[in-house]
Amino acid sequence: MAVVGIAAMWIGGVWFLLLLALVVAALVWELVGMLGGGPKRALSLAALAAGAFIAARILPGGLGLPFLLAPAIAGIALLDRNRTLYMIFTALILVASFGLGLLRDDFGFNWMLWLALVVIATDVLGYFAGRFIGGPKFWPQVSPKKTWSGTVAGWVGALVVSIPYVAQSGVGIGLLGIAVSLSMASQLGDIGESAMKRKMGVKDSSNLIPGHGGVFDRFDGMLGASIFLLLIEQLVDFPPIPL
Repeated sequence: MAVVGIAAMWIGGVWFLLLLALVVAALVWELVGMLGGGPKRALSLAALAAGAFIAARILPGGLGLPFLLAPAIAGIALLDRNRTLYMIFTALILVASFGLGLLRDDFGFNWMLWLALVVIATDVLGYFAGRFIGGPKFWPQVSPKKTWSGTVAGWVGALVVSIPYVAQSGVGIGLLGIAVSLSMASQLGDIGESAMKRKMGVKDSSNLIPGHGGVFDRFDGMLGASIFLLLIEQLVDFPPIPL
């Protein structure tokens, strides 16, 4: 999966578009399944979400933006319960995926890779720090295994992978602050999915990835980071210019 993802990021264009559409479909399919929408509705809304995402990306200017919210609104009519959770998460999935496409188009492979490394470092260092350092729990009612040591270690991981970008890419040190904020957003995405799974009484979003749960379990952090990066780009220079 990592090889396919990196290859699509590197090539860009239609291949990255199709990969994102596939991820969108998988995420919405898993979401509807977790919310008890049934297999037929899950497939229908997943197909709608993938098609809407492609339309949003290929239509010029702002013409495609309504398609980002259309699948969320469609769920109101198709689902019998948990409509609010579906609306919120589906809108976030579409907007986050749209942001990833913009990041690849506007800033290129290197910055797309940087975002992925920030999210991966947050997850990996957080896991190992939580396991070997332990300490106070972050939010035991929602995610019993997450600790404050792992949370802080995730921020450190984001800094570590961003320092070479500051040193070699000629960008400002403001990138370090952006990296930590994206690490936090990634953790919020993880916690948000954990809270939803606990509410719905499920352990994994699906069994699509044997031994690792579902696609949502792997992409929750990226969704949070992507959405926050879209906001950051409107507030500060990105990539930040040297002081």
